[in-house]
Amino acid sequence: MSVDFNGIGPGQVNTQRTTADKGAGAQSSQPATNEQAKTQSQGARGENVSLSSQARNLKQLEQKLGDYPEMDDDRIEQIRSALENGTYKIDAEKLAQKMLEMDESIFG
Repeated sequence: MSVDFNGIGPGQVNTQRTTADKGAGAQSSQPATNEQAKTQSQGARGENVSLSSQARNLKQLEQKLGDYPEMDDDRIEQIRSALENGTYKIDAEKLAQKMLEMDESIFG
């Protein structure tokens, strides 16, 4: 049996409520929602955010990595010239191992 969730509207969702919910549903839920929002916004004004040491370390690492170029132009030139000269050697075993590692990291 397959279930298609595309196009489900509010009238198509099971909205049955328990007995406890029915009693609470007789009262208007809108004022309670407004009061909760007001209380949450008042509490949020006095709160502070502090980063963990791990987050600070990650931020420092990110800044250090930003100092390095995206590409190693010298290495690219070495490979380009080796390809042109015909001296670029590919280690097939190492390449296969890297491909297997990548496959394992992606698909588990």
